Amino acid sequence: MKFFPMPFHSLLLFVVWLLLNNSISAGHIVLATFFAITIPWLVTGMRDEHPKILKPWLAIRYVLMVMKDILTANVEVALLIIGPIKKLNPGFIAVPINVGSDLGITILASTVSLTPGTVSAEVSKDKAWLYIHALHLDNEAELIESIKQRYEKPIKEIFGC
Repeated sequence: MKFFPMPFHSLLLFVVWLLLNNSISAGHIVLATFFAITIPWLVTGMRDEHPKILKPWLAIRYVLMVMKDILTANVEVALLIIGPIKKLNPGFIAVPINVGSDLGITILASTVSLTPGTVSAEVSKDKAWLYIHALHLDNEAELIESIKQRYEKPIKEIFGC
């Protein structure tokens, strides 16, 4: 085991301890050092390893694309709501997902929920399906393909999962 298994956390603990006590006396420095070394050692086994961002530029492009999709969907939803209610065709769909990490699934579900007109309802226990409610569902296969290509595929590339 490394001496500092979580160096950033150790530094943060050290600084926060000194700031909370508003003192840089020898005793507080020794105690801050003790906490900065001991606490990360004790909790290092409890850490969840999240996948690393393998393609940061793709991640930035993904965020910008999602922001554009949110704006576009806001206009589309506003037009749907202004129109006659009987034109709406709400429904649930099950989207098969192939994202290999919990973080990736969370980002996918959050992206779907952030986009107006759709909301993630549930992830199956085996993490193979994402259930989504759509305000207006014209073509189920088209929506599934759109979610898989537009959101799931880049997430898999960004995290390599």
